[in-house]
Amino acid sequence: MSTRNDQSVPRSQELPGHGSTFGAMLQEFNVAARLLNLDSGIWKILTHPKRQITVSCPIQMDNGEIEVFTGYRVQYNITLGPAKGGIRYHPGVTLDEVTALAAWMTWKCAVAHIPFGGGKGGVICDPTKMSRREIEALTRRYIAEIVDAIGPEKDVPAPDVNTDAQIMAWVMDTYSMHVGHTTTSVVTGKPIEMGGSLGRREATGRGVMIATREAAKHVGIELKGARIAVQGFGNVGSVSAQLIARQGARIVAVTDWKGGVYNEKGIDIETLLAHTEQHRTVDGFAGGDPLPVDKLFGLDVDVLIPAALENQITMENAPSIKAKIIIEGANGPTTPDAHRHLHERGVFIVPDILANSSGVTTSYFEWVQDRYGYFWTEEEVNQRLERKMHEAFTDVLQTAIKFNVDMRTAAYIVAINRVAVVTRMRGMYA
Repeated sequence: MSTRNDQSVPRSQELPGHGSTFGAMLQEFNVAARLLNLDSGIWKILTHPKRQITVSCPIQMDNGEIEVFTGYRVQYNITLGPAKGGIRYHPGVTLDEVTALAAWMTWKCAVAHIPFGGGKGGVICDPTKMSRREIEALTRRYIAEIVDAIGPEKDVPAPDVNTDAQIMAWVMDTYSMHVGHTTTSVVTGKPIEMGGSLGRREATGRGVMIATREAAKHVGIELKGARIAVQGFGNVGSVSAQLIARQGARIVAVTDWKGGVYNEKGIDIETLLAHTEQHRTVDGFAGGDPLPVDKLFGLDVDVLIPAALENQITMENAPSIKAKIIIEGANGPTTPDAHRHLHERGVFIVPDILANSSGVTTSYFEWVQDRYGYFWTEEEVNQRLERKMHEAFTDVLQTAIKFNVDMRTAAYIVAINRVAVVTRMRGMYA
């Protein structure tokens, strides 16, 4: 890779406005790019999304009225392979957010060393106020609007916030109806019966557990008996808590969108899972003391796992954090300023693009199995995931030591270098 003498940020990459999620991604990218002495041309390529798609999705609601929903699909970079990334349904979806998440997927796939690029999708809607029929209709219309842009060798969606295996089944069916044949490998996170992979649902949480275990070893904390706090008790948070508890750690606090629970002796995670299955929230769980959501980060714990949404750890709450280790189960949960503050205080942070890359790694396993038409046992999936996560953690840790930087910067260095090398090898199409 050629180098550049002027290590300032290219003028085309002046940051978007304050509060931009994509701007936060660029801040992280620029730090690593400077350390790599990245070629200015490659720098420009890697800080621009390849494609941003905006679609209108009109559907007839149950009351007979027509509503038009706005959907996005961003393919940030496809240098290493097809775009890969989830679809989220949320009232707060924006093009800026989706673009940032697609960029993070690019780096996440590169860190995991799998042959995918980065993509992301989202629809502005509130699925909690929609019927099953309305959600299905919206899913099918959204996929129909972007059907020419997705495919097993183009862009492979997956579940994300407020989407699940059933919605992915509708995605697969809609795409298959358009192309005229069943194409299971167009999407991952499907039901097992439709070509989904064993171990996929637990994969992200399992990766968070592996990252927690490896981080504890590095920092010198005995995981057995360690105090863990988890923000968010959806798929990632709940599986992380369950698997980490099986390692002998004490999950002392859990919060979600509505409330939380604290128990110094350790929360019975299996009982909490049964409670949330019935009540759809941690709030009201009898196995500990009620915990206000805003008090979680200030608890005296060894490990903090933010597994909710982005921008949760900010300079407003970072000074109160007492955890020695933070494992980012969610995407982008820590703002750049908060990350810098915590790193300067000696907190060991395992960034999202490493900690939760196990989800996309197992999605890759699912895609491979679908394309082969041959499926692995859950034990085989988990063994492969263990190996890939250990390799990724080791690569990033060694890079952090080599460059004398934090783990986030090191993860970006690993990812950017891998994409940059292939970008230069492929050359410029004109």
